Amino acid sequence: MSRALGLLLAVLLSPLALAGEAPAAPEKARDCRLETLRGVVWHGTQTVLPLSRLAAYAAPVYWFSPDEPKLRAEDGEAIRLPEALPFEAASPTPVVYYQFSELNLEEGAQLQRRENPGDSLVDLRQVASFRLYYYAYFATEEGVGAHEHDVEGVEFKAIVFSTDSEAFREHTGMRCSTRQWLVYVTRVSAKAHGLFWYWNVSDTTQETRLPMHLLVEEGKHALATDKNSDGYYTPGYDVSRHVNDAWGVRDATRSGQLFSGAYQAWMAKVRQPEDRIFPPLPEDSPLRPGLERLVGDDPRPEYALRPMPSAALARSVRGLYPFLKDKDVPHWPEVSEAGSLDELSDWIDEGQSLRSLSFSFYSDGALGMALVTPLLLVKNVEAPIAGGYLVNRFYLKDTSLRDFGWMLLYTPSASRWFDSYFAAGVERDKDDSGARRTDFVLETGLKLRVNLSHSPLRFLSVLTPFWGVRFGVKNYGFQDIDRLTYVFEVGAGVW
Repeated sequence: MSRALGLLLAVLLSPLALAGEAPAAPEKARDCRLETLRGVVWHGTQTVLPLSRLAAYAAPVYWFSPDEPKLRAEDGEAIRLPEALPFEAASPTPVVYYQFSELNLEEGAQLQRRENPGDSLVDLRQVASFRLYYYAYFATEEGVGAHEHDVEGVEFKAIVFSTDSEAFREHTGMRCSTRQWLVYVTRVSAKAHGLFWYWNVSDTTQETRLPMHLLVEEGKHALATDKNSDGYYTPGYDVSRHVNDAWGVRDATRSGQLFSGAYQAWMAKVRQPEDRIFPPLPEDSPLRPGLERLVGDDPRPEYALRPMPSAALARSVRGLYPFLKDKDVPHWPEVSEAGSLDELSDWIDEGQSLRSLSFSFYSDGALGMALVTPLLLVKNVEAPIAGGYLVNRFYLKDTSLRDFGWMLLYTPSASRWFDSYFAAGVERDKDDSGARRTDFVLETGLKLRVNLSHSPLRFLSVLTPFWGVRFGVKNYGFQDIDRLTYVFEVGAGVW
């Protein structure tokens, strides 16, 4: 195991040692109770597995709204969603597709590829980490922006390590007489509506219950992580990143109305136990006992797990190809060498700050332009406790853009269609005589954002999916207000 992967393992295992207990000292080793480690979807002595079996160990539960259209067969109670892709053979059961997009192997290691990617063999002794996607297909989407075809995905990130690694022993206090290999899920990202600001992201903790339950939004099918499998979406608990932006599960939007920009609990309908479909867990899955205790005697219908086919096959079905082309990984998985620090950084941040600039035309009585950047320029900074973001706002205005201003701006979210903001900073003015003046400025107002990805103006989303307008009131002076102006902006970007 590389040094970088060892560091990652140390960070991840520290918080998951048994039931909130502090890690035991090495001289007071615990028994090898691997079933107590939350996040582990498989452990054992077998090292060579087909990708199809590895996918089955981590596969999620899908939980529908009781009013989901076409949920059940017309002639009975059997659940028929999600469906097989229309260019594939029909199935008597629901179908979910899997795809390993990235497999990070130790230096010199290779994947034993087969014609069917699910039959490819991987040696866990050579695996450091991987990214695994599950996709659900629905023939239609209803509600706001209704359209034909819908493909919703969820990403699982996992690392592989052994029980005789130094990091494992140090941070769990366990000593195992037999060397075993563990597959540990570090994060689940339900990619709601395809925009990373909306994603419902859940980092694995001691309270994470696997297999992960995914709440399926009524009619529109956005997926939300349900960390404790209780059938309720709880912001800040079921998601751990970008809480104010996370989409949650908004069954109410099937009515065709957006309602408020922020998630509200009344938007989600109560889930019923009979509206779940379950993964085909292998017989030796360590998740089976916990799932059986959770489900009890309730029916447990299973879906078929199929390898994700090439997007090129979707060209035979009108309108389907655009929904698959951005998910296509030819000859998956992509194999790369593990252990770089860049890889570790990617595990944590997903590079989201790269697409968080905003540019707009600006007017406050004088015309100009404005640029908004992350507070640390290359990294977003979330406000503590309240959530939301702190960002830099720069603007130039007036004749030859001679006036300059900088503000520290707070906004509760980066993606809500309707949002407030508050900003304070300094402005440097130059008049026609050449005299300069510096003022404290304070501004507050509202911003309207529009996602153009599925609109007639979607060609503008090449730059950014969000465009918007800002209306505000700005005052000059700190304790004594010298003057007030209105502010108007129109431009591109989340801020």
